[in-house]
Amino acid sequence: MIRENQRLLNLLLVLIDIMVISFALFFAWFIRFKTTLLGEGIDSWKLDQYLLSLLFIIIVYTILNYSFGLYSPQRSENITTETKQILKINIIGLLILITALYVIEVGVYSRYLLAMFAVFSTTFMIIERFFFRSFLRYVRKKGYNQQYMLVIGAGDLGEKFANKITKNFYIGYNIMGFLDDNKLIGEKISNSKVIGSIDDLEKVITNNTVDMAIITVGSRHYKLIENILNTLEKYGVKAEIVPDYYRYFNAKPAIDMIDDIPVINIRYVPLDNNLNRLIKRISDIILVTIGIIIISPLLLVTAILVKLSSPGPVIFKQKRVGNNRKEFCIYKFRSMKVQEKEDYNWTKENDPRNTKIGSFIRKTNIDELPQFFNILKGDMSLIGPRPERPFFVDKFRDEIPKYMIKHHVRPGMTGYAQIYGYRGNTSIKKRIEYDIYYVENWSFFLDVKIFFMTFRNFFKNAY
Repeated sequence: MIRENQRLLNLLLVLIDIMVISFALFFAWFIRFKTTLLGEGIDSWKLDQYLLSLLFIIIVYTILNYSFGLYSPQRSENITTETKQILKINIIGLLILITALYVIEVGVYSRYLLAMFAVFSTTFMIIERFFFRSFLRYVRKKGYNQQYMLVIGAGDLGEKFANKITKNFYIGYNIMGFLDDNKLIGEKISNSKVIGSIDDLEKVITNNTVDMAIITVGSRHYKLIENILNTLEKYGVKAEIVPDYYRYFNAKPAIDMIDDIPVINIRYVPLDNNLNRLIKRISDIILVTIGIIIISPLLLVTAILVKLSSPGPVIFKQKRVGNNRKEFCIYKFRSMKVQEKEDYNWTKENDPRNTKIGSFIRKTNIDELPQFFNILKGDMSLIGPRPERPFFVDKFRDEIPKYMIKHHVRPGMTGYAQIYGYRGNTSIKKRIEYDIYYVENWSFFLDVKIFFMTFRNFFKNAY
């Protein structure tokens, strides 16, 4: 039921967003060609042609809104955070629109109109979200469109659930009270009170308006839960169960069905989805192929300099642990003098082991470029958690909780942790936090963000 209400809100938001985006484009067209505010504009396109492009814009912006969490119940708690997301969406949306116009060679699309559309769509979306939030707050405050919920079980789980309902008040539920055998009547839990024991369930239902009941009783009390469900169904009250073993879920769980048996996957990994994995693999191959062609002169010059700097091979190969804990050989331009045996110390600034050219190519990350061929082979991805040597994997597996989760996806040349400065001998725990976030929250647009932030950091470090 909660999910259904959220879907209704999402549908309403999608429709409003479509109207706002459409109005923003029309308003930009009107200002550009029907007023003289920006001088006389030559209308090479008619309004109906601009409206044809609107279909593409609506699709792109709807996907972006979804990807950035604007239709998610876990979206930001304040308008400031949501405003930042809207700004990102409109910047990316504008870049996609400009790219599409360039690819299909549409040279007559007004640049002034594009600029005004970006400003208007951003402004109108922020205003829309502000008023939508205010409207929901007003409606809930007045007590309209609320459903009354009874929580059965006032332990830690029941209290946490009640706090979530209070926090996400826009969903429209009002907790009328708790039933619990181990709490005193009148005892306050969250923003509600205990109104009776579980034996009082029938009396509470008959004497009050109960739209639905949430059962937060421990699963070990299966007989009690069965009796509660029988009573609720007897009186036609909708029931939902919050499993007490949810505490073992370290992330957003996913539910699969094997015939008629539900199976809960305790960690949702978006790249387990075949379509997501295919999209990421195709984009890797396309970008890396283009990249190799563009930087081939740099690869050649670097190879020559490495060969001249000191005796030894141009390419340094090292065992790393990748997707599904499988080992592979990672490729790098050799930046150090050849070592007789493997050194397990972290590299450091001004490392005496570096060659003359080694310090420079490490600082600029040029030494990593041969990993493009790791990507083509399928050992790595352009974006993903950085792979580590087997020695350190065995060490961190025992020392850092959840360390091995990073191996649920292909490792990358750059990753979410690296763009925030966590690399090399920096905090391993913080790196893993960022890596796990990436594994659980992957999206194509998160990869785009990491890609561009990597470029920003490259020029920042280079200069």
